[in-house]
Amino acid sequence: MTKSTLADDPTLDEIRVALAPLIARNAAFDGWSTAAVETSAAKLGLDPDVAALAFKGDAMAMVDGWIESVDLELARRLPAEKLNAMKIRDRITALLATRLEIMHPEREALRRAMAIMAMPQNFVRATKIGWRSADRMWRLAGDTATDFNHYTKRATLSAVYGSTLSVFVNDESADFADTRAFLDRRIDNVMQFEKVKAQARARREYVPSLSRFIGRLRYPA
Repeated sequence: MTKSTLADDPTLDEIRVALAPLIARNAAFDGWSTAAVETSAAKLGLDPDVAALAFKGDAMAMVDGWIESVDLELARRLPAEKLNAMKIRDRITALLATRLEIMHPEREALRRAMAIMAMPQNFVRATKIGWRSADRMWRLAGDTATDFNHYTKRATLSAVYGSTLSVFVNDESADFADTRAFLDRRIDNVMQFEKVKAQARARREYVPSLSRFIGRLRYPA
């Protein structure tokens, strides 16, 4: 991205979106720091003081901005028309695998980001960020659930994604074969869990309802 892609008077949100991928690139060397922000701002020709305001020296804000940019790039690479042609399992696999492809060039920055997110003071914020990404992936996959199922799906995907990242950042196998195999196994778990939930819902439909039974006694058809 270049400065020409920004508005003449960009907002701080627009600056964050523009800078986040560059900060991740520099974070491998400078860490998630003001130095990474300043180097990235220089590449875009932005005033370093204005760039600093966008993140306020907060490493978690920088990490959050980068993950936001990954979410946006994921939606660009996998639009609805592409995902809708796949089975649900393949959609989830494609979404997670594509996320890893997007983050692959910045794997060292990802490792450092995960260390920051794992700090006790960042737990709540990191959990919200992970939930947001899981929610966006399910929505891209076409999920429209609004009941309890909405929450279980996102919780499960967040866990799968987090555990896969832990394997990914340390994977030295050819073409990340170990990560791919791990991801396939975890997605199998997700699909089995969804199948069990569907069976449980189907069984509940045939469970006699005491309230309906009493209602029929009082008000026979």
